Amino acid sequence: MITKIRPATYKDLPEIMPIYDIARDFMRSSGNEGQWINGYPTEKFITEEIEAGHSFICENSAGEIVGTFCFIIGEDPTYLKIYDGQWLNDELYGTVHRIASSGKEKGVAKACFEWCFTQCPNIRVDTHRNNIVMQKILGSLGFHYCGIIYVSDGSERLAYQKKI
Repeated sequence: MITKIRPATYKDLPEIMPIYDIARDFMRSSGNEGQWINGYPTEKFITEEIEAGHSFICENSAGEIVGTFCFIIGEDPTYLKIYDGQWLNDELYGTVHRIASSGKEKGVAKACFEWCFTQCPNIRVDTHRNNIVMQKILGSLGFHYCGIIYVSDGSERLAYQKKI
């Protein structure tokens, strides 16, 4: 059970990076071959997120790091243009990126989103077309499919939003 979510620190990197390896392996085993390729996200990238205050970790009741994610309140440049749909609103929003779980606890994604909604009532998120697991999670949490966005490398992502 997730009992604590807190900002990640540099000390957490040796535990965070293997969680991304586990998440990449899980995606591949569930048919998502095209997301998080070529070692993405790199340790340098996660270090930059920690420096910016955007990287968070999830701990279980034993204090073990079992999940990680990025959360940013404010405009996301990749969300400025949406195709084949539209955002639910143009209000201030938080964006969730790179949710990853060690697989040791169930409900990491749900705990991440619930925590994010305590920070901002309007959340946007995107995922790869082949990330069926995340699409199902988003649907179960009441997110609305809004359209397609393109990330910095030009690849397509399915965009979702929820406001509470």
